[in-house]
Amino acid sequence: MSNILHALTEFFLDFLETIIVSLAIFIVLYVFAIQPHQVKGLSMYPTLDNGEYLLTNKVTYRFSQPQFGDIIIFRAPHNEEYEYIKRIIGLPGDKIKISKGKFYLNGVVLDESLYLADDIITFQERYLKENVEITVPPDSYFVAGDNRPHSSDSRDFGPVPEDNIVGKAWLRYWPPQSVGILQHI
Repeated sequence: MSNILHALTEFFLDFLETIIVSLAIFIVLYVFAIQPHQVKGLSMYPTLDNGEYLLTNKVTYRFSQPQFGDIIIFRAPHNEEYEYIKRIIGLPGDKIKISKGKFYLNGVVLDESLYLADDIITFQERYLKENVEITVPPDSYFVAGDNRPHSSDSRDFGPVPEDNIVGKAWLRYWPPQSVGILQHI
């Protein structure tokens, strides 16, 4: 009887140790390396669809700067309780303007043909007005959703401070037919 009790105790302790180590690894990864996010809304459609699940890479921007075309997750500048997902279209020092339904980057029409349909029109919002050029401040990024008519982005709330960036959208893991690494533009 004592052998059975001893074996059960060892099994339980081994099981508990496995659970604790697994939980510790999960917490370290979640806090420092990757974090799951759900796409809420259609602001990034057709690149990302409502209800899809992504893993966010929280390590990349500790060793390099965000790049043009990156899809990022960030805390909303006007209310940091909310997280948004958008595409970077302007880096620190870039000059951005909207004219005739198109973004201009440093005086040249921004070619967005890799992720936007040709018939998408980009309208002004509260922050960025038609034919008014702004310069992206240091340590900030200008972001826009791929579904311009249905996106609250830097046109509305201004550039996103680098400190608000949670990470780079890295891997779509749900739904199964869409699983894959998000391609950099």
